[in-house]
Amino acid sequence: MRERRLVKGASRRTGAGWMKTSAFAPSHAQAGDVDSDRRTMSTPSLAQILANRRIGLMLPLGFLSGLPLALTAGTLQAWLTVVGLDLKTIGIFTLVGLPYTLKFLWAPLLDRIVPPWLGRRRGWMLLTQIGVAIGLAVMGLVGPGDHPEWLGMIALGVAFLSASLDIVFDAYRTDLLLPTERGFGAAVWVNGYRFALLLASSGALVLADHIGWPSTYLLLAGLMGAGTVTIWAAPEPTWNASAPATMAEALGEPLRELFARSDIVKLLLLILLYKIGDAVAASLQTAFFIGGLGFSSSDVGYVKGLGLFATLAGALAGGIAMARLGLVRSLLVFGLFQALSNLCFTGLAWAGKSYGALAASVIVENVTGGMGTAAFLALIMSLCDHRYTATQFALLSSLEAVGRVLSGRPSAELVATVGWAQFFFISFVLALPGVWLVWQLRAGLLEKAGKGAASEAAAL
Repeated sequence: MRERRLVKGASRRTGAGWMKTSAFAPSHAQAGDVDSDRRTMSTPSLAQILANRRIGLMLPLGFLSGLPLALTAGTLQAWLTVVGLDLKTIGIFTLVGLPYTLKFLWAPLLDRIVPPWLGRRRGWMLLTQIGVAIGLAVMGLVGPGDHPEWLGMIALGVAFLSASLDIVFDAYRTDLLLPTERGFGAAVWVNGYRFALLLASSGALVLADHIGWPSTYLLLAGLMGAGTVTIWAAPEPTWNASAPATMAEALGEPLRELFARSDIVKLLLLILLYKIGDAVAASLQTAFFIGGLGFSSSDVGYVKGLGLFATLAGALAGGIAMARLGLVRSLLVFGLFQALSNLCFTGLAWAGKSYGALAASVIVENVTGGMGTAAFLALIMSLCDHRYTATQFALLSSLEAVGRVLSGRPSAELVATVGWAQFFFISFVLALPGVWLVWQLRAGLLEKAGKGAASEAAAL
């Protein structure tokens, strides 16, 4: 497949010709990556970042990506807790998130089929977003009632549509951003994503206390539907590759290209384990605040709202730090910060019902989580072949989602066995192997940066 780039200067060459394939780079060369390009660009101000249309667009698209995730996960968990369902049943509801883990199975369809409107990426974005908005409204109308399994089935459908929306969002972001924009773009995306999570979790909890759960879901469904305006206004991708000619190519070539890279097993383990500690700690976080410590829904909502500004500052600081540190050192530093943040919840479990400790824990978690996610997204973007962006990004990101989706029931059993404080300490320990893998794979990751990586390798 011939790929063309729709920006001034259709192709770039290194001094040695086309960039060579490494264990961590796509087989077709992508000129300039996060680590090499960061040395030739100055650090822009926040105003300059948002003035860039491509990067500024990441904020609303990130918001639309994060909103349905919270409403089928933590916020739904709070609703079920308030109506009196037991912890093990709530743990089963975490399986609603399975589509986020399995989305790579149908991602090739979104690479292969081009809708008759708005092109391959934006067309699917519009269709799936409308479906998510309708599904959230139905969740609000049905509710748990006497048959919570019906709500579970509807939530599963919403999660499927939301996962499909994420597939095309991820492909569009990867195809839109220039290599030098990945760090900042990922940071701005995280801002929008985390803002949506906070609105759909803390905001929804506060709203539910005042207008009820059904009205809260209907209101947020309307907000999701209004976001279709953003898709209409979005530009076509910067990197424009032809869709796979056949379904066989759409299914087979992305995997063949990916698994032809050496050390791919270690790289997949890195993606699986890098955020596993965060996933385990977050799996029952809302139940811990409400059921474990005795805070009200409004208490949790207001305190989580305090983390908004910390999230925005932390994610942007992460993007700026990535421009200075490079991808590898950012993954190392931010990964350690993520792991340490879980110990805050261990301290909170020991402190008991302390509003100060709750606020501090939530703020620290938001800052470090935003930084780590920005680096993680930049890593995955750098690994995708633009011919098969949807499939490869879905496959790689699905590995990260495994921990988040499957940790619910085991986490509930673990809490029942060892208690909340020990549970969060174990989540800290689980976060360390991912950081260790970054260190083990640093040479291969730095290889992508070419000759310019020598100084960073020496510093490490």
